[in-house]
Amino acid sequence: MSGNPIPFPSKPNTSLATTTLSSEPSTLPLWDRLTTWVAANKTVVYTIAGVTVVVSLGGVAYYLSDSRKLDATPQDKKRLSKKERRKAKQDKEKATPQGSQRPAAAESEPAPAPAKVEADPLENIPDIDESRINSLSDEADKSDKDRKEYSTKLKIAGNKAYGDKDYNKAIELYGKAILFKPDPVFFSNRAACYNALGNWEKVVEDTTAAISIDSEYVKALNRRANAYEHLKKYSEALMDYTASCIIDQFRNDQSAQSVERLLKLVAEAKGKVILAKKQKKLPSPTFVTNYLHSFRPKPPPSGLEQTADLVEQSGKGQLRAGLLAMEKCTGEGYEAAAAAFDRALELGDLGGHEGFAYNMRGTFRYLRGENADALQDLIKSVEIQPALTQSYVKRASMHLELGQREAAADDFEQAMAQQADDPDIYYHRAQLHFILNEFADAAKDYQKSIDLDRDFIFSHIQLGVTQYKMGSIASSMATFRRCIKNFDKVPDVYNYYGELLLDQQKYQEAIEKFDTAVDMEKQTRPLGMNVLPLINKALALFQWKQDFQEAEKLCQKALIIDPECDIAVATMAQLLLQQGKVTEALKYFERAAELSRTEGEIVNALSYAEATRTQLEVQQKYPQLTERLQAMGGNIGGAAMR
Repeated sequence: MSGNPIPFPSKPNTSLATTTLSSEPSTLPLWDRLTTWVAANKTVVYTIAGVTVVVSLGGVAYYLSDSRKLDATPQDKKRLSKKERRKAKQDKEKATPQGSQRPAAAESEPAPAPAKVEADPLENIPDIDESRINSLSDEADKSDKDRKEYSTKLKIAGNKAYGDKDYNKAIELYGKAILFKPDPVFFSNRAACYNALGNWEKVVEDTTAAISIDSEYVKALNRRANAYEHLKKYSEALMDYTASCIIDQFRNDQSAQSVERLLKLVAEAKGKVILAKKQKKLPSPTFVTNYLHSFRPKPPPSGLEQTADLVEQSGKGQLRAGLLAMEKCTGEGYEAAAAAFDRALELGDLGGHEGFAYNMRGTFRYLRGENADALQDLIKSVEIQPALTQSYVKRASMHLELGQREAAADDFEQAMAQQADDPDIYYHRAQLHFILNEFADAAKDYQKSIDLDRDFIFSHIQLGVTQYKMGSIASSMATFRRCIKNFDKVPDVYNYYGELLLDQQKYQEAIEKFDTAVDMEKQTRPLGMNVLPLINKALALFQWKQDFQEAEKLCQKALIIDPECDIAVATMAQLLLQQGKVTEALKYFERAAELSRTEGEIVNALSYAEATRTQLEVQQKYPQLTERLQAMGGNIGGAAMR
């Protein structure tokens, strides 16, 4: 196992809003972290000792690039020996008159071939029928020789018919060749004809026959996978492409890309089902806390203070109750807050707080994944109270999650038109630039946010991370050292500084920072502590010492504190996969999919789950590949989580 650090994603998925939602600069979605690693370690990702396949959009099926080529039998593939090739070259040179030279304009043109009459490959082959085959079987001495000779001639004739695009004739000839000799190549070539005709069921039938004779016939596996894909049997296609990759030792990038494409299709299909049945609920307290803390803390609006004389079961009373419940930073507290904001708008009589009430209800609807309703609430909020710039910013986050970058940018412009000196606007606009890899623009906005309010810690942290992304390591480290000096009681500073140290493989220093963050979390938020320092320490111990046992304990501890934390679940899955505990890892990947908030996050989690499930199925169906797969992972080094 290598001890390489977790990289920041080079191409964050803008459909995932974790970066936009969260105040956490470097805790991008775990799936994005793994995607970056996968891009640089294509082979390891498929091995049991390594991480499973992650989805990308690239790639064309291997079959599609090679479907016009027929398979060759072993005798067709025979090459001349080195001595024979040298002699042939010498003979060719002797046959060329010395001093002769072709005109430059004709260098790319092939030499004209002498006219010749090709022999009919079907010459001397008897009519084929059941009785003829049986008679050859009775003549034991002659049978093998004749069968081989006749089947080869029929195959050659079939190849010619295929080349002439006379597919039905080729099918007939390959069928006769099969009667003489059921060779897997003949079945695969006939499958190629059925493929050209779009008869996918027949392609599956013939390639299955070929694979039953030769279970490691890569081209037949790819042809059958392509047919399954046309029949929308994506799981079956994924199985065949995965087996093909293992047999071929991952040397064919197009086959590997086909696996990735199929994983995406399978995951999307299952993801839609999960999303349709998914109960709308708040994500983990860790997620909710980080989102809410990405806005500067402000006192409650005038008239909603804790000392205000309000009837609890009134609209204003429920609005205040929601604000007080949020301060607990626990799952129960956030659920109570969401219910209170709903109740506040039901009761009404909110006076000048109606726009704020729509803002808060829209916030929790957004966190629950009720995007359409949330968007309407935020639209209503800015209509009632245009000066409430936070509503524009939150709406921008939603637009960005939906991939509507221009609408998000317009929201920021409208917010600045209302209050150009609101530091939250610049901080969140910088987040937009950050996830789009526009780091120079992000740094400017983070600095502007700091200039307007130097007390908001996350602007400083995010600026340091951005500098790191830009390659200004010294500047980044200096920024974090200033943060520790000026915000020495804030656990987040130590956690994110530790992440950058981990990225530089300074393991001991990183672990010290994570321990400091954990101790501070326990002191400041004993009931709702942020579990990310625990997870980061687990990763550091794994990378540094391959201490699986302690890393698992830390992840389990994080899950006890926050059972809904998808990052802890996904990290646990990866740790199990690293140890070859594939069945257990699969359960955690599926759990991660259940916890995912958006369709994009669900698809990412399911992609890992499906890759893991496919590995198990391949091992069961092709037990001879298991040892080979593990050996490949061991030889490569199996460095999965970086």
